[in-house]
Amino acid sequence: MDNHHYNKGLRKYASEHRNHSTKAEVRLWCELFRNKQMLGYPFLRQRPIGRYIADFFCKELMLIVETDGISHTWEEAPEKDQRRVDALTEMGYTVLRFDNDEVMNHLEHVYRTIEEWIIDWEKRNGKR
Repeated sequence: MDNHHYNKGLRKYASEHRNHSTKAEVRLWCELFRNKQMLGYPFLRQRPIGRYIADFFCKELMLIVETDGISHTWEEAPEKDQRRVDALTEMGYTVLRFDNDEVMNHLEHVYRTIEEWIIDWEKRNGKR
């Protein structure tokens, strides 16, 4: 798993997603993830993993952070989102999901949630 389930076939779509990011994705990237701002861990944007494109991904932590916009409230979205989380979890990843409102209006809560998850991971893995 040296490539972390990288899917070259989705590279073009991932690039399009990066170029058309939502406001919430841009805010997370600029204020939490760019330049190892999240406790020194590097995150990638719009990373093709398996059949999916993860909004944000940290290889070392095996952590995926997803932002959910309005389309995630549509009728079939919760089941589809759960299948996605299940598939990524089966590959060995942890998925943290935040809706756009949380990111745009409660960024400190989002930061604390991710920070607490990382600190817990570090304790479990002898990093702290």
